[in-house]
Amino acid sequence: MTYTRTAALAAIGLAAALSLTACGGDDSGSGSGSAKDTSANGTPAAPAADGGAQSQGGAGSGGAQAGDGTTGSGGNGGAQAASNGSAKTTGKGQSGGKVTFCKTANLAISARYAAAGKTEGRINVTMVNRGAATCSATGFAGVDIKDADHTSNPVERGSAQPRITTLKPGEAAVFDLAYTIDPSGKSLASPTNILVTPPNETHTANLKWPSGAGAIKGAYTDVQVYPTHTAE
Repeated sequence: MTYTRTAALAAIGLAAALSLTACGGDDSGSGSGSAKDTSANGTPAAPAADGGAQSQGGAGSGGAQAGDGTTGSGGNGGAQAASNGSAKTTGKGQSGGKVTFCKTANLAISARYAAAGKTEGRINVTMVNRGAATCSATGFAGVDIKDADHTSNPVERGSAQPRITTLKPGEAAVFDLAYTIDPSGKSLASPTNILVTPPNETHTANLKWPSGAGAIKGAYTDVQVYPTHTAE
């Protein structure tokens, strides 16, 4: 009996010890697991989650503010820049940076004979700007000479460089038709009209051939037209 009781007590003590050891082993295992998580993530799990949320919130908030600030400022600045650019462009145009070519309808055009000698004939064609704005008459006018037989003959350009010819309202530009006079009285040319198309225009003015003009020697292709210039 004594042996049996002693063995029973020993068994109970051993069971209790084993129970305590098992509890201690669970706590140790839990602690070891936490240590492994910390090593892998660099920070404890719970603080990392809180820190990540704060960082994301901070970056998101800061990004939204920066975006709003940039968009608002950039958008308004861009609109103002575009508006200013348009205003400047318009201003340059209004200040005379670009001048349109004179319209035939706004020009008073006339022709007169200006004798250059006994052998050289010259006809001056004058164009007066009767419009309300400054315009350009720079270049060569298109000229055709109409003959008594109702044919129209184009005039060739002379060898001269155009000069800038800008006309304010009331100002005049002049260009010349030059040819050789035929004193024989046997000229085959019988001009009746001069058809003038101002530089960079498509509308034509019909002028009478000046009275007293010397006869043209050769063909109409021997007549030459020279660039416009301002009247002096």
